[in-house]
Amino acid sequence: MDSSNLTSLPEDTLEDDQQQQPPPQPRPLSAFASRPDRPPTQTSSEKYSALDWKEYFDTEDDISIPGSNDVFHVYTAGKEGPVVFCLHGGGYSGLSFALSASKIKEKARVVAMDLRGHGKSTTENDTDLSVETMCNDVVAVVKAMYGDSPPAIVLVGHSMGGSVAVHIAARKALSSLAGLVVVDVVEGTALASLVHMQKILSGRVQHFSSIEKAIEWSLRGGSLRNIESARVSIPSTLKYDDSKKCYIYRARLEETEQYWKSWYEGLSEKFLSSPVPKILLLAGTDRLDRALTIGQMQGKFQMVVIRHTGHAIQEDVPDEFATLVTNFISRNRIGPRGVESPTLKYVRPVQEPHMETF
Repeated sequence: MDSSNLTSLPEDTLEDDQQQQPPPQPRPLSAFASRPDRPPTQTSSEKYSALDWKEYFDTEDDISIPGSNDVFHVYTAGKEGPVVFCLHGGGYSGLSFALSASKIKEKARVVAMDLRGHGKSTTENDTDLSVETMCNDVVAVVKAMYGDSPPAIVLVGHSMGGSVAVHIAARKALSSLAGLVVVDVVEGTALASLVHMQKILSGRVQHFSSIEKAIEWSLRGGSLRNIESARVSIPSTLKYDDSKKCYIYRARLEETEQYWKSWYEGLSEKFLSSPVPKILLLAGTDRLDRALTIGQMQGKFQMVVIRHTGHAIQEDVPDEFATLVTNFISRNRIGPRGVESPTLKYVRPVQEPHMETF
């Protein structure tokens, strides 16, 4: 895509004069953080210290999957309403939804999961990011949390997580699925962007002397634009390397290239065929492919374009994102046990065969 519209980043002095500035990058839509059209609005006078997740979520928990050594970390918020189950993009974590969750929990419950190889989740194979494996992970976590009678679930997926959400919905793998929210991922643009991904990954600053430096770089580099969200989410995307005495990225995305194409191939048709109400949130109008353009004209899904934001819509404009999600729930009359109707207050969605494998 044309990157000539990228503005330069402010040349403010970093606290550490040796801090490496991020190199110019193309702006593809991908599972990974990409440069938005505009640089962050915050100045160098802002502080970059980490913020605690407890200001946004109510609890955190480790979900052990029976029959394996896999343990998935989840953050939860809210006590009533349907469950808004959030799946982050590649290189992010469940805390990518922290600021949004603090608003959504006023009207619904929120669960934000660290996918395999990300955040605080630990699995037997952290680099197996095949869409089948990740779908099975999500289904297993839902079953471990709610048993055989889960509440109504609205799947929310950003980028790579959006692909996982679509695959789960299209295959009817969750019996109580009542809605689908896909954030800034479209098959055509995503597939076209994959040729750039290794270059983008290798071009990132790989080592940080402190968490504060990583937060600052995420803002100056343009992957995030909201300093509060960056202060919550960025620390969970890092781990300390004792041998190098520095912080590095937790997710080893460069080792997962074999799976990238499968995340997005056929995604548009799967999205359109998903038998639940659905909404597509985009950061730009140039991202619809032909199948989605036709489907949108036919009224098969709702689409909202959020302008002046980067790829991580839920982090850059969390209040607007939360409002869009809660309005979607209200418009489609999704209650804690399913879809409301005037004659019968709560009607569970039609039970579909539970799929353990894909």
